[in-house]
Amino acid sequence: MDVSAFDFELPEARIALRPARPRDSARLLHVVPGAAAPFRDHSVRDLPALLRAGDALVFNDTKVIHARLDGTRTRSGGQDVRVEINLHKQEDTATWRAFARPAKRLAAGDVVRFAPGRDDHSLVAEVTAKGEGGEITLSFQAEGAPVDEALAAVGVMPLPPYIASKRAIDDEDEDDYQTVFADKDGSVAAPTAGLHFTDRLLRAIKEAGVSIHFLTLHVGAGTFLPVKAEDTKDHKMHAERCVMTPETAHALNAVRAGGGRIVAGGTTAMRLLETAADDEGRFHPFDGVTDIFITPGYRFKGVDALFTNFHLPRSTLFMLVSAFSGLETMKRAYAHAIAADYRFYSYGDASLLERADG
Repeated sequence: MDVSAFDFELPEARIALRPARPRDSARLLHVVPGAAAPFRDHSVRDLPALLRAGDALVFNDTKVIHARLDGTRTRSGGQDVRVEINLHKQEDTATWRAFARPAKRLAAGDVVRFAPGRDDHSLVAEVTAKGEGGEITLSFQAEGAPVDEALAAVGVMPLPPYIASKRAIDDEDEDDYQTVFADKDGSVAAPTAGLHFTDRLLRAIKEAGVSIHFLTLHVGAGTFLPVKAEDTKDHKMHAERCVMTPETAHALNAVRAGGGRIVAGGTTAMRLLETAADDEGRFHPFDGVTDIFITPGYRFKGVDALFTNFHLPRSTLFMLVSAFSGLETMKRAYAHAIAADYRFYSYGDASLLERADG
């Protein structure tokens, strides 16, 4: 399918640089394909009333790590150079794939020091490989817990480029860019639909008879990479590490057997739910990686409704929501949101999408 079909004009003023305060005061657009009034304006706090007793709401409990680092390239006989590194995929306890800027100043064999004032080697790494698009592979001199602890101490929150390019990252982002249920370290980007939820809202959802469940998908920086192909069939999706436990799979199957709906609390939750579902819509335990790429024409097996943010033009995530609720419906929904001054992207407002075939 032609990637240009997923393009739309978004005024820069609609890009949110800070979240709503409190989190659950953000706006919510309910999209009901085929209805006489398909676009309904609400607040995120209205979500309990928009779901149904017996539904299951499924969240991604991954935790964002301090994946952005400022370092210095040191080379024997050469001049030291400052570099910015964004870790995006952990290969093993000592090795990370990363994006570097300026990548042209790095070569295989270079040493990068990220904390020259520290008296250990936890954040000294060698560039062991260099790929396309500024990607490098870093092998740290230490491994495991020492590297994790050093990253937490020295690194900063890896805000998306459409925010980080417009303002400095600060202490508020430490809380703002982490969900209240974040539990398992591993993401280099937040599952942003989850940023809207507060303990108060989660209680209200449970009181409405909706069960809450968790799975884990460690979000990679590939979620922000542009689709460079002209046709969706030529785009290679990034792979992400994820886990659905046997307990969660069993609980979701029980919800479905009882007539409840499976509501994905974000596109990362949806990608794992669809990966773990068979053709009959039953969920199975999953522990591995997924590179599922959902575009119009995909037959949904596991998800009945989707809570998500507003996404970038021509992005894999806008393709996903278009597959779920229909491309023309979503283009009209986004036009409605822009005209009504909804806020877009990671710190923006939210939508609750019903399935086009539901």
